Amino acid sequence: QVQLVESGGGLVQPGGSLRLSCAASGSIFSINTMGWYRQAPGKQRDLVAAITSGGNTNYADNVKGRFTISRDNAKKTVHLQMNSLKPEDTAVYYCNADVTHYSGSYMRRNGYWGQGTQVTVSS
Repeated sequence: QVQLVESGGGLVQPGGSLRLSCAASGSIFSINTMGWYRQAPGKQRDLVAAITSGGNTNYADNVKGRFTISRDNAKKTVHLQMNSLKPEDTAVYYCNADVTHYSGSYMRRNGYWGQGTQVTVSS
């Protein structure tokens, strides 16, 4: 019913930049909060940044000042600009969206995840 597709991961040297993008599609009525999470090997999945439909943002302390989250409500996309990357930013990054969508003759509200995109910061 709803799909999230991420792009933009890859290998970058410390101090470099990457921009992640996530596009939502399907029978969407509205998208509430969108966010990015990350999970390093052997660790739990943690919030990196989130943005409400009104543009209010929230960041993990360890990315403040380096990462910027943005969204385009008309295009149903969310982006994460990552600057000054560090080796400890290496992880699989997942897009998440809180979506109100059509389901038959009903409307439902569910959280959805993308498939994840690998970000590796290494020299």
